[in-house]
Parts: sequence; C-alpha cells; structure tokens
Amino acid sequence: MENNKYLDKVVGSMVRSTKIDYDNERITFTFLPNTPISFSYHKLSNQTILSIPNFFDSFVKYCRDTFGLTNKEMSYVYDEYSNIIKDKIENV
Repeated sequence: MENNKYLDKVVGSMVRSTKIDYDNERITFTFLPNTPISFSYHKLSNQTILSIPNFFDSFVKYCRDTFGLTNKEMSYVYDEYSNIIKDKIENV
C-alpha cells in the first residue's frame, strides 16, 4: 500500500532522530528534545513510555505538525516506532 510506504518513512525518520545513550541509559525523543528520559535495559514498555509526562500529547502534535498525519496514521506510526525503539533498547 502506497500510504504505508510514507508512514514507514515517517517511522524511519523518527527512529533516526531518537538519540539512545546506552552507556548512561538515557533516551531523547525528537518530539521531547529537551527531556532525556532514563531507562533500564529490558524495562521500557508501552506503559512506561506513556507514563512519561507530555509524551503522548507531544507525539501527536509532532506527527500532526511535521508530517500531517491523521489519528489513524499516528496510531500505526506509534505502534511501529515504539516497537523499534523497545527492540533497540532490549537487544543491545
């Protein structure tokens, strides 16, 4: 599907701009640039991510403002993005 190609490119862009500091166990999300978040290996879950202050609101605003995504598209991007980030952290 053509639309998923674009959404996959959005996910790739967001993953590339997410900074993971494995040595200090900190992650900086592109849509929360001044808020590095501490993590412990193997403990980052969707529940943990959603408990980060302003995470979801910032994610939605960033996707809407930067990529013009709809709510349905954001849901796809969020699922793909969060799975990739968790995998990068858990499989160091």
